[in-house]
Amino acid sequence: MNAELLAVLEQLERDKGIQKETLFSVVEQSILDATKKSQGPARDLRVVIDRKTGVIKAFARLTVVSQIRIHTEQISLSEARQKNPAAILGQTFEFEVTPKDMGRIAAQAVKQGIMQAIRGEEKRMVYDEFKDRSGDIVTGMVRRFVKSDVHVDLGKFEGIMPQKERVPTEDYNVGDRVRAMILSVEQTPRGPQIILTRSHPSFVRRLFELECNELTNGTVEIKGMAREAGYRTKIAVSSRQEKVDPVGACVGIRGSRVKNIVRELNNERVDIFRWSDNIRELVIEALKPAKLKEVHIDEETKIVTVVVEDEENLSLAIGKKGQNARLTEKITGWRKVDIRLDESKQVAFQRKKNEAVDKIVTDLSIEREDAMAAVDAGLSTLELLKENAKDLADCIPDAAVADRIAKALEQLV
Repeated sequence: MNAELLAVLEQLERDKGIQKETLFSVVEQSILDATKKSQGPARDLRVVIDRKTGVIKAFARLTVVSQIRIHTEQISLSEARQKNPAAILGQTFEFEVTPKDMGRIAAQAVKQGIMQAIRGEEKRMVYDEFKDRSGDIVTGMVRRFVKSDVHVDLGKFEGIMPQKERVPTEDYNVGDRVRAMILSVEQTPRGPQIILTRSHPSFVRRLFELECNELTNGTVEIKGMAREAGYRTKIAVSSRQEKVDPVGACVGIRGSRVKNIVRELNNERVDIFRWSDNIRELVIEALKPAKLKEVHIDEETKIVTVVVEDEENLSLAIGKKGQNARLTEKITGWRKVDIRLDESKQVAFQRKKNEAVDKIVTDLSIEREDAMAAVDAGLSTLELLKENAKDLADCIPDAAVADRIAKALEQLV
């Protein structure tokens, strides 16, 4: 038993990285608990394992009495003097009280103690190693799924990527290698949990810091960031040195740096632009490539109103499903970025369209709805209608309208 115990503890120290002294202490406690259950409670009972031989002994503090009344707390004078010749009545000494069946007791307790030691020490090692590593990028392998949470094998330890920290456009399979950022280490009733994330904006920040030396040494700084994971990220950067282009530093030569990050993000779009403390300039940069006609700032309500000239720039400024506008709001910190089409241009266009319709109605004496159909088809003047008289059916989708206009043109001739 003794040699086997030493061999097991040495093997655990090598395999699990748990200090042998820690294992000795936990096993001693387990044997002590088992001894108390077997022998009954004793005052100041302790168990000691010889670190070299593995011999297990139990000791208790007992009071020397002439007549024993409480066996777990007292010892007779004659027996005490056999163990310690200096023993006298009334004094309390520590005596060895190793039971004859200590081997059996120890065998039952050792396994439980070792398992307890492994679990407790692994929990402590997880917490000690990762408690100060929030923000670090780690690589692991998908081990299993618990509901929608992804459990990632990080080597000696396991991390958990909860559903809310997953990217909605990404799917994972058991065995896939995955990079993620340590978001936090949380203490739970089951021990510490390493929480991983791929959806947090800081994950993108850390990827850029790994790629861009200028960010690491502080030459370039990320002043603002907003992200809709899986779809689009906006990053505003500035430089502490005039000669260093912050956007170019993050993009890299021929886009090499940002391409590596976009690849890691599974082709998520990443917009990088220059930061400005001026809200007007910041909004203009954030909404590029859209061309803005006007930018109105309301300091009291914290609302920025943006006016664009046409539908194309309106679409670019708002972005797919409003992403560009939402991310611009987040990165500026203002309450709202209101993007509108230039109403004066719309009014002017509608006025010209109505004038063209009225002219055709007058010239051809046709219904207004028919004239409107002709103008919508691009035939906004009498001359254009005459030039395309033979092809009206091809220009105007409604065949009946095309036929009525054709007849009106024939009567005009």
